[in-house]
Amino acid sequence: MSPPWKLFADHLRLTVRLTPNGGRDAFDGIETDSEGETYLKARVTAVPEKGKANRALIALISKSVGIAKSSFSLVSGETARKKILRIEGDPEGLARKLEAFLK
Repeated sequence: MSPPWKLFADHLRLTVRLTPNGGRDAFDGIETDSEGETYLKARVTAVPEKGKANRALIALISKSVGIAKSSFSLVSGETARKKILRIEGDPEGLARKLEAFLK
C-alpha cells in the first residue's frame, strides 16, 4: 500500500478523509478507495461549520506529528470529507515524521 502523501520539491501533500462530529479527535488508520488512492482516515469532534472541522484536523495532525500549524494549508476539499493538505517544509523530513507517527 502506498502512503497517503505525495512529495514535491518544497512541500508534501497529504490526502485525508475527515469525519466531523466524530465523537473524539483521532486517526482511524490508512485506507484505499475504489480508485486505488490511499488516504489517512481522521475524525474530529468539531462541527463542519465555518471551517471549524478543518482547523481541528490541522490542529490534530500538527500536535500528533509535531509539525507547526502554520506549515499547513488546505489545497482542496474545504467542504468535502476528502481533503488534500499542503504541508510546507522538507518533504523527505515531513514524510519521515508521518511514517514514524503512523507506525
